[in-house]
Amino acid sequence: MYELIMKGGPVMWPLLACSVVALAVVVERIIFWIIISCRQDRKRVERIFTLTEQGSFEAAVEEGKDSHSISVRILTAGLTHRNYGLTQSLEAGAMSEIETMKRGLSVLDTIITLSPLLGILGTVSGIIVSFDLLGDAGIEDPKAVTGGIAQALITTAAGLSIAIVTLLPYNAFTRKVEKVTRHLDRLISHYVVTVQKGTEKR
Repeated sequence: MYELIMKGGPVMWPLLACSVVALAVVVERIIFWIIISCRQDRKRVERIFTLTEQGSFEAAVEEGKDSHSISVRILTAGLTHRNYGLTQSLEAGAMSEIETMKRGLSVLDTIITLSPLLGILGTVSGIIVSFDLLGDAGIEDPKAVTGGIAQALITTAAGLSIAIVTLLPYNAFTRKVEKVTRHLDRLISHYVVTVQKGTEKR
């Protein structure tokens, strides 16, 4: 690995940094989504809906306290601050959770764009070196230019590889956020109706 980096030239170091950062973000996001999946509490969500429909708002808020479920936290926060606007409170809670889900995606997006550009920079640098060597050694010594050509090819391949490998989890995480966002939109719409029913029974 070290020999490959040295052969690729100085551009390989920022490419290596990009790959390390991308790997760290991907691992962190995978752990995040695993935790989110384990913390789903559909039974508590159903109990909150039931209590809210019965008009027992205080009991519904109490039911949602200390929960690590995203849905429960949103419903509890919205019901707690319903006097300031139920829909607005629910949407504010949802936006806060969605921003947490999107954390790190901008970094991956930047790496996907930056890595090929760094690879191209390495290519250009390698070609410049090759032409300089060719001018010094002449056409009689083609081996003198192989170092620059190797540098150009290695950095291009490295940049494209990092971008392609990073693109796959980025798209997966983006689709996951979109799926959860649609679910939260439906949940909020349903809960607004439920709160209206509960208000009528109070």
